Amino acid sequence: MSSQNQLNVLHKFKGIFFSTMSSKELLNSLDSFDAREDDVFLVSYPKSGTHWVAEVIGNIPSAKINLTSPIEFGDISKFEELKMYSKRRVIPTHLSYDMLPRNIKQKQCKIVYIVRNPKDVAVSLFHYYRDNPNLPCIETWPAFLELFLRGDVVYGSWFDHVLSWEEHKDNKNILIISYEEMKKDLSKSIKKMTTFLDINVSDSEINKIAWKTSFSEMKSSAAKENHDPNHTICALTSNRNLVFRKGAVGDWINYFTSKQKRVFDELFTQRMKHSELARRFEDYSK
Repeated sequence: MSSQNQLNVLHKFKGIFFSTMSSKELLNSLDSFDAREDDVFLVSYPKSGTHWVAEVIGNIPSAKINLTSPIEFGDISKFEELKMYSKRRVIPTHLSYDMLPRNIKQKQCKIVYIVRNPKDVAVSLFHYYRDNPNLPCIETWPAFLELFLRGDVVYGSWFDHVLSWEEHKDNKNILIISYEEMKKDLSKSIKKMTTFLDINVSDSEINKIAWKTSFSEMKSSAAKENHDPNHTICALTSNRNLVFRKGAVGDWINYFTSKQKRVFDELFTQRMKHSELARRFEDYSK
């Protein structure tokens, strides 16, 4: 991949790669965003399950919410656009904690942070780079993995991102949920989220939502209602077909050589040695 190709679709802001779909002016103005006390933010590193959580919340009949496009998606007119929503806003983003608008922290808005095993994230992001015209095309998995380990990918280093959020895991306005626990028991994860967001939902409704938002159901409905710009949850595309690929847990095993696994594990151990979150992946990373 030529660096020219990378420059056309990505730009660096504060040392981190962003898609050109997030304008520099918008990124520069994040601190002028006016949060509302009842705003909800869905945050994750790319390819960790934001779409999935957005679908879950969007399917809660009693939620009375407006799901918006990501806060960093678009240009400076974004904040005016966000003001137009009258119901409780659910706003997705892939920003690290440090880049999150100041106002959100001051008002202690509720934040759901979704985290996923980084090996699966790397594989999923590799496919996303290959399929998404808004990202550089990187031909081979080894070349991509190298970039991923260096943090030279869109939204920077997975390690930096997750650690920036984990530092605030005890804040009462932040709920950390893992992709793996959603796969294991979606109803339980939905119950956790609705309780956290103070939304009353019966157990039978929760089970109905879990069925409707299972990965296979979402993938087939995405194919039916593709290219709705109002349904943009990802700051990197409005094409929903690109978003749902396999949704598997442990698919990394089909990509990593034993040497790549060793290199990855060494970096993981070094970077995540004080991380409690890291323990959530131990079973999926061996």
